[in-house]
Amino acid sequence: QVQLVESGGGLVQTGGSLRLSCAASGGTFSRYAMGWFRQAPGKERALVAFVTMASLGTYYADSVKGRFTISRDNAKNTAYLQLNSLKPEDTAVYYCAASPRNYGLGSDVAYDYWGPGTQVTVSS
Repeated sequence: QVQLVESGGGLVQTGGSLRLSCAASGGTFSRYAMGWFRQAPGKERALVAFVTMASLGTYYADSVKGRFTISRDNAKNTAYLQLNSLKPEDTAVYYCAASPRNYGLGSDVAYDYWGPGTQVTVSS
């Protein structure tokens, strides 16, 4: 029902910034909470941030709090993740995901739809 496509990844130096976008189609975007996850080589997929349907609630993992910002523009059917002050340990494939629920968003099982991912590489 919902298709998600990430963009904006790339290679940046330590301390640099990127803005990731997640374009959604095939559903009513405002009725889905949106999350960002990342997976580094050899590690499990981990939650980075989520935002609820009307942006009334947000969450950030401790590892990114103060550096990353999640947002959404329901009129554009797009979610964003602003990555600032990047560190080599931020290197990963970043995925956006959509959930038809506004609860339980700390677990990836809450998300029914996933994008294919976009690579973020931060040079040492």
